[in-house]
Amino acid sequence: MNAMNNEPVILSLGPASGHRPVVMRGPADMAELLPYLLGFHPDDSIVAVGLQGPDLHQGGVIRADLPPSPAQWSAAADETAALLVALSERHGGPPVQVLLYLCRDSSTPHAPPVAQELRPLAGGLQAAFARRGVVVKESLCVSDGRWWSFLCRSEGCCDPAGTPVRSGPAPGAAAAAATVAGLVPRGSRKAIVGALAPIGPPGAEAQRAALERALAAAVSREQGTALLDQAVAEFAAGGRELDEERTARLLVALRDRVTRDRGVEYARPAELAPAERLWRFLARRAVPPYEECAVPPLTLLAWASWVAGDTATARVVLGHVLSLAPGYLLADLLHQSLNDGLTPRALMAVVEAQRRRRETCEAVPAEPLPADAPEEAPGPVPAAGAPSGRRRRRGGRRKGAAPVTAAEGSGPSGGTGPAPGGAPSAAPESGPVALLPSPRRAPEAERAGERPAGGVRLGRSSACAPAEASRAAADRCRGARRAGGGGRHAR
Repeated sequence: MNAMNNEPVILSLGPASGHRPVVMRGPADMAELLPYLLGFHPDDSIVAVGLQGPDLHQGGVIRADLPPSPAQWSAAADETAALLVALSERHGGPPVQVLLYLCRDSSTPHAPPVAQELRPLAGGLQAAFARRGVVVKESLCVSDGRWWSFLCRSEGCCDPAGTPVRSGPAPGAAAAAATVAGLVPRGSRKAIVGALAPIGPPGAEAQRAALERALAAAVSREQGTALLDQAVAEFAAGGRELDEERTARLLVALRDRVTRDRGVEYARPAELAPAERLWRFLARRAVPPYEECAVPPLTLLAWASWVAGDTATARVVLGHVLSLAPGYLLADLLHQSLNDGLTPRALMAVVEAQRRRRETCEAVPAEPLPADAPEEAPGPVPAAGAPSGRRRRRGGRRKGAAPVTAAEGSGPSGGTGPAPGGAPSAAPESGPVALLPSPRRAPEAERAGERPAGGVRLGRSSACAPAEASRAAADRCRGARRAGGGGRHAR
């Protein structure tokens, strides 16, 4: 059919497979291995796999949403080619060749093959890569369990109705090798996102009313962290749900960056499963018109999934978060870390160090405040769209205001930034995978001087305020409580 039949491609399917390579021989293997490569079935997607070096081993991988309108195809093709080349150059140089997939199932039975409709997009992708000096080795349409090659021009070579992805009940040799390596696709992208959809009747009305009350009353940071710690403890003890009022107050509280970053800390091995259940539960209770409240728990779910080794779910959920809130900085940072092929090991080191410092400080009893020093309690989390009423002065904060951190807020733009100097280096996964769209940073984060690179800087990551080097740890912690919880960023 084409050159791919006699020139194998070496895939490395990531740490879950122990980085054992899988050899792909021809377009049939290419079609069957696609969900193993990504970890899920990429419905309505453009997928581009870069091939590196003389042995044509797998490099970067891009998955982008398939634009619904042909008017958008040219821009999507150019953006996909540009991103794959840029991603590959960060990891050793531009791709030598590229494999392309266009995935879409038929919307109606007995409709003409999707391949006919998508052929212009396949041509646009081939041209976009050619402009960057990258040859398309193979280009497939995968639809309704069948595949077509856009590069096959031989008369009578390919069945116009397509070729089955799997010719029998048993997987092919390449898919069997991927299965033996421990790789199992986690269903379709639509199914993963659909499982996170807001609940419907009869519970939706009661939850909506509870959210209205929680937003009107607001939740202080102290109340929010207490609610979060209690909820995690209950789910760790086997709990599966919270009542509507606590659920609503916790959803509102997580819109505060510092409270949300407390949730990032619940990533120790014994905590991951109950934390994931809690984040899923909360995300599904962000009922319309309060879908924005799902962004923090969904981001925490993606983080917990990544730490647990479920990168497929992490990728899909982060893509969903960034479609809901393109400026949400923590999701953007995690997204870029996955794009760069990092493991969460370095970020976990930062998070664990932050948690240990906080727990050490909480174990030290606070000294009573002087009579002439009024305590500055953190203010409530504002409602969606409400102005914060705070204006930061250069070199300090307004007297009497609750301490805030850079880019702190309750809306989607609130997030975390990098640690000064970056996090410790992490070993990249083989074949970094990127998801489109890669959102721009929020203007608020730009103004705050945050950079989405390197490690994660969590809001007020140390529970202790800056102090003289000679002071004891207990004094530092007590000083932090006097100052209302301000502190240094974790390194």
